[in-house]
Amino acid sequence: MKDDLENLRLLAIFHHVVAGLAGLFSLFPMVHLAIGVAAVTGHLSNGHGGDPVPALFGWFFIGFAAAWMALGVTFAICVLFAGRCLAHRRRYQYCLVLGCVECMFVPFGTVLGVFTILVLQRPSVRDLFGQAQA
Repeated sequence: MKDDLENLRLLAIFHHVVAGLAGLFSLFPMVHLAIGVAAVTGHLSNGHGGDPVPALFGWFFIGFAAAWMALGVTFAICVLFAGRCLAHRRRYQYCLVLGCVECMFVPFGTVLGVFTILVLQRPSVRDLFGQAQA
């Protein structure tokens, strides 16, 4: 039981770390956002002093960057919340499902997701969450 509590504590800490990394990585498309804004406002030309880049090009970059950043920040918030739930031993199903979803965030989320699934599948950990045995 002491090992299970220690494993849950470590998982909670690593969920907070991965949430921070996911939040940081989700801000990388700021470059695309800047290019899109420059294209829409007419500050971006298509080479050798030619015509400005079409606004549709800029809106595509803005949309891509906004969607990527919104999804990334949402994922980071969900991982952060899962870390809190693991620390307080609440919302077993949420933590288990998010452990599966984290596997898509290669390589850190994959490792954390696999360990989360393995730890949460133990009967003694299920008891800590108050889950009945199937």
